[in-house]
Amino acid sequence: MTTQPVNPLDLASMRISYGSPAVNEADLPADWLTQFERWLADAVAAGVVEPNAMVLATVTTDGGPASRTVLAKGIDSAGVTFYTNYGSAKSADLVANPQAAVTFPWYLLQRQVNIRGTVERVDARTTAEYWATRPRGSQLGAWASPQSELIAGREVLDGLQAAVEARFGGGAKAVDAPSIPVPPHWGGWRIVPQTVEFWQGQRSRMHDRLRYRRLADGSWVIERLAP
Repeated sequence: MTTQPVNPLDLASMRISYGSPAVNEADLPADWLTQFERWLADAVAAGVVEPNAMVLATVTTDGGPASRTVLAKGIDSAGVTFYTNYGSAKSADLVANPQAAVTFPWYLLQRQVNIRGTVERVDARTTAEYWATRPRGSQLGAWASPQSELIAGREVLDGLQAAVEARFGGGAKAVDAPSIPVPPHWGGWRIVPQTVEFWQGQRSRMHDRLRYRRLADGSWVIERLAP
């Protein structure tokens, strides 16, 4: 009798049995931010790769769905902030429909956090403060890339990069080069949460889903959702 090899690409058979400690309503703090910071600290301690990475979902200007991964660069009681080119496709989506959802996919911990809400631009001072923390190479890239536009090939990007380096006095490792200003087309978006769901994997797919939902008076209620 011969044994058929297991197909490593058999998606139907791919599964992981979860077995995390239960998450109960009584265990949660009153505010979503404290709970998020606890889970983010857990993700950092566990060595999750880019624990601040989140999948951003928007509605396109023609009404379709769009998603991509971005990096959260600020989080406080006001919401979650990321930075991008204001001429990008995602920014066009947010201008046309200022609502978004993000998911922090912490698979290593069998967790995810899902945030939905309205979106607003951050002020220029907040953008400038974050810009000053970015590596010089990232600053140059923000000036060089016409994000989301069609280009003929990699050589176009290389040419744009070279032109920006010449303009600002050298590349990423330039010594004693002048500081690079914030591009006028670049800045932050803040997602102001209306709901924040904490998802923890459990046995038999009976997962824990605990959601903070903002009420009309600005207070929050904690609700459990069926998996």
